[in-house]
Amino acid sequence: MQPNKINTANPEAISYSTDELGFTALGLKLDGLDRMRVTLKIKVINRKFEHYLNNPDIANLAIRQSLDLFNDNQVEKLIRKVAERLEVGSSQIAKAIADMTNQMEVYRMQQIELQNLQSEKRKIILTEQQKTEAINYLKEKDLLQRTMQDIGKAGVIGEEMNRLLMYIIFTSRKRENPLHIICLAASGTGKTYLQEKVSELIPEEDRVPMTSLSANAFYYFGIRELAHKLILIEDLDGASGSMFPIRELQTKTVIIKRIPYKDTKGQTKTIELRVEGPVTVAGCTTHEKVYEDNANRCFMIYLDDSKEQDKKIMQYQSEVSAGLINTGEQKQWQQFFQNMQRVLQPVNIRNPFALQLQIPDEVFKPRRTNAHYLQFIEAITFIHQYQREQQKDKSGETYIETTIEDIEWANKLMKEVLLRKSDDLTGACRNYFERLKEHLQHESRSVFTNREISKLLRIPLSTVKRYHLDLIQNAYIKQASASKKDKSLSRTYQYEITSYEEYQQLKNRISSVLDEMLSKIKASMKKQKRA
Repeated sequence: MQPNKINTANPEAISYSTDELGFTALGLKLDGLDRMRVTLKIKVINRKFEHYLNNPDIANLAIRQSLDLFNDNQVEKLIRKVAERLEVGSSQIAKAIADMTNQMEVYRMQQIELQNLQSEKRKIILTEQQKTEAINYLKEKDLLQRTMQDIGKAGVIGEEMNRLLMYIIFTSRKRENPLHIICLAASGTGKTYLQEKVSELIPEEDRVPMTSLSANAFYYFGIRELAHKLILIEDLDGASGSMFPIRELQTKTVIIKRIPYKDTKGQTKTIELRVEGPVTVAGCTTHEKVYEDNANRCFMIYLDDSKEQDKKIMQYQSEVSAGLINTGEQKQWQQFFQNMQRVLQPVNIRNPFALQLQIPDEVFKPRRTNAHYLQFIEAITFIHQYQREQQKDKSGETYIETTIEDIEWANKLMKEVLLRKSDDLTGACRNYFERLKEHLQHESRSVFTNREISKLLRIPLSTVKRYHLDLIQNAYIKQASASKKDKSLSRTYQYEITSYEEYQQLKNRISSVLDEMLSKIKASMKKQKRA
């Protein structure tokens, strides 16, 4: 007689049967091998036995119980319960449950091995030709300039500086000190689209997209499952409950949680859930102040909301609708960028100019920003690894060095980031304020009211009032006296701008610090060469 076998046609409802009883195990999990928690449904499947014919109530009875099949106490209680209610011998039930548990344990291990194999298959092994083409691209001159242009060929429209900065930060995930980024913009301006399109240049096996997260979701990844991965959060609002573990992964590169569980003897013990990084975290949001604590650990970029960018996007949309866009070519470029990512290898980087570098004094929280600035320079050096000669120090450690060109590119890409980190205003409020200045100068006006600006700039009145409150608190605008010529305005609050040049002056100060710093380094290098 052949032994009974479990039926795994439906993995969520694994069935097993004897001559008399039928078992269904619901919700078998592949993780947590130290336990086997399921909801077990047991019922009579053969009603020919005499005691069932005499008692039809038992024949129609089904018993359901959630338990850990590895917990002897829970299993014994279930056996007694089933034996009593279904009038079946306890030894028969115990034998059936033990046999089913053994088979389910083997099945679970097989499924885990299958998952691992599928994960390995997802890792694409490049051909020699693909490797050569990718490395040759990385060896050519003006690498970042070409990269910025070719990202557009992969389907990213406009946002030239932002898309290159985002690509470099995504690439930093392969390093031990990766960077992170938050994309800020109003709803409907394409922040999620930009993140999604740039992330398509990263190999699929290195991307972990997430729409929403529970508070404990991160703790149940495998210990090295997230290491050197790019975590893409579509909307930070959907991950608000996971902000703490996200911050810990960013700062400490490891999160640890201890939870209680019962062993096979029913004794409560504590096990450790550990997930290791490092990771690169990217997210989008419209609420800058809400995620201020996370923003301090990230690069903050603001989308281009100009009319020129609107025209680029709408032109592209029209060309797509007309069938004028070669989507096949875009896919080829995406694949090529992924191949370039795959050939980049871990390498130590040393910046011989680090002691001569400094960020502007205007930057808020300079300690963390300075670390980001130096790490960003290293990330640019990392991308240029096939153009740099490997060196060895006295201890035999291999490394490559940062060049002046790397610092120049970092300064060029980070000027806007440093400017935003030096501004008293949020990005949204600053964008509004600059539009307001432009409008008043164009109209040759100095005084304005909430309502007229709301109508002229087509911004909700409540939003205009909120912006003006921030501007008043930071002394960028002040209340003006009402015009005596217009009695209707005498009852209305009027405002005027205190300075039209303050933002340009801040820009100039930040640019001058970075430019002077580079000039000093170049002058120092010339002296060394002469000597």
